[in-house]
Amino acid sequence: QVQLVDTGGGLVQAGGSLRLSCTASGRTFITTDMGWFRQAPGKEREFVAAHRWSGGGTYLSYYADSVKGRFTISRDNAKNTVFLQMSSLKPEDTAVYYCAAGGTVVTGIASGINYWGKGTLVTVSS
Repeated sequence: QVQLVDTGGGLVQAGGSLRLSCTASGRTFITTDMGWFRQAPGKEREFVAAHRWSGGGTYLSYYADSVKGRFTISRDNAKNTVFLQMSSLKPEDTAVYYCAAGGTVVTGIASGINYWGKGTLVTVSS
């Protein structure tokens, strides 16, 4: 049974940093597109970042315009884990962050994702 466990959320002041982790179990995700979405109160779930297998052990990274230059996605295949390093956080980054795997991760379409984590709350105070 595939499971994604996303952790690392918390309360941070504006300008601070957090690192989210998503550990997968049940199968290997080395060649699977993985990423992060977020959902703020009263808003739809939106794409944040994606990590795409491009062959030969390399990956391509994609980011929403709102986080480009501040967030970095990476993975550790030995640990079956994907990370989201978030820096220069803003109050508008406050949301529940969800790990996502497979399906439409790279296109950023939430309805087409194969696997979801349960989410981890990030709160950025001003």
